[in-house]
Amino acid sequence: MSKWKILQELYAGLDARMRPEDVARLILSGFGDELSRHEERLLSDVVQASRARYWGSLMSADFARPVGAHHQVEVLLRLTESWSTTVDAADPRQVRELIARAADPVDWQPGDKFKHRMTRAELKGAGLDLSKRQYNRLLRHLARMHDKVERLDRQTRERELLIVGRNGLVADISFEQFTGDPAAACFVAYYTARRNVRRQFTLDGRTNPFDEVAQMLLRRCVRNGDETNWWMISRVHSKPEIVKQLSPAEQGELMGRWSALMRSAAGILQGAWSDEVDRLTMVVRRGVDSSTWNTVAQAYNTARDGWMNTVYACGAEELLDVLCPGKVMRVMAADLVYWHTSSGSQIDPNTEVWAILPLPWEIIAGKATCTRQTVALACEAAGIDPELSGWTAPRARGAVAKFEPTPELVHGVTVADPVWGELLRRAGAFSGKEIKAGYAGDIAHGLAGGVVTSDLPGKKMAG
Repeated sequence: MSKWKILQELYAGLDARMRPEDVARLILSGFGDELSRHEERLLSDVVQASRARYWGSLMSADFARPVGAHHQVEVLLRLTESWSTTVDAADPRQVRELIARAADPVDWQPGDKFKHRMTRAELKGAGLDLSKRQYNRLLRHLARMHDKVERLDRQTRERELLIVGRNGLVADISFEQFTGDPAAACFVAYYTARRNVRRQFTLDGRTNPFDEVAQMLLRRCVRNGDETNWWMISRVHSKPEIVKQLSPAEQGELMGRWSALMRSAAGILQGAWSDEVDRLTMVVRRGVDSSTWNTVAQAYNTARDGWMNTVYACGAEELLDVLCPGKVMRVMAADLVYWHTSSGSQIDPNTEVWAILPLPWEIIAGKATCTRQTVALACEAAGIDPELSGWTAPRARGAVAKFEPTPELVHGVTVADPVWGELLRRAGAFSGKEIKAGYAGDIAHGLAGGVVTSDLPGKKMAG
């Protein structure tokens, strides 16, 4: 496969969920002749470790994508006889524009209850030769299509925030920029894949996505010096030492991007928040959309980290003496919280800081005051260092992780084989629900045979 084809695959993977070892395989096959012996051996070991386990995976290689309004657009074009119009049915903006063009002649507005209907003469005056049946059908379809585009818009935005939470501003990178610097492209593709690795259901902290392979690929970029596209790297790896490589204009633009994303995410969190949630435990309760909350919370925290990194890289720390929004905690399942407490662990002290500080959306909107000193006092009360923990300074870089093959997961539980994993998932294992009828015997046999390779909450609590 040519280097150009390799770059095309790597770029497509930025908007998907490729395994890190699959990205390593593409880099090795496309750019192996540019690597040192040590670099080639490291990537070869990664690829071989993956092959030794299995060839496939039950887990999706993509994030869920919204279902576009293709059928609705087709019907509307047929009703209005506008077959020559080209519309991207997956783009909410274009679909809205199409609805507006079709609604204007028939005087329809979103939320219209159809109390007033145009007469046949009014329709002809508007240049519409529609029968009563066609007219009524058009009105009903516009109403349904409006509801559809609202759902499409919400789902599209949620997916965008999911990508931001995982990979920062990777969506800003164009194909031309990506292919313009292959070395930087390899780092961006691999590091993005590492950040996309799914969370495991465990009491241990999450493994640092910056592993030995990412370190090696970044060092290649450093060796290239001024030829490296640091702007592109800063979209996914906005550590202060990276941001310092940017021009003042690029730094200002990056700070603005992070700030806007943080404000946008905070607004969505405000709408999803329920006062019935105990801020000291953040246990999921009725009335809270936990999926939306955790997705947007991760996007907010990623944007906040990026903003904090840029502030320090620009030497503008004094801004934090005026405005220092706090982090947002994810909501947790009750069984995971119980697992923490029953095993002798305590709830993350960061949650206590979150509970003390004003809500982030109130701070950003100017309805509450929160400065660096405010946050430092809250961290002192919770017994954590405000700088090392990332509350008032860039998050401290963890130790470079050793590469480990991507685990096969079923609802966060590691399993030894994707075939067994698919059976467990179909049965509803580890989902907090009853095992589906007809699967209980097979599931018991698989568990006894060592299919699950990670600890389960039940095992910990039983011990």
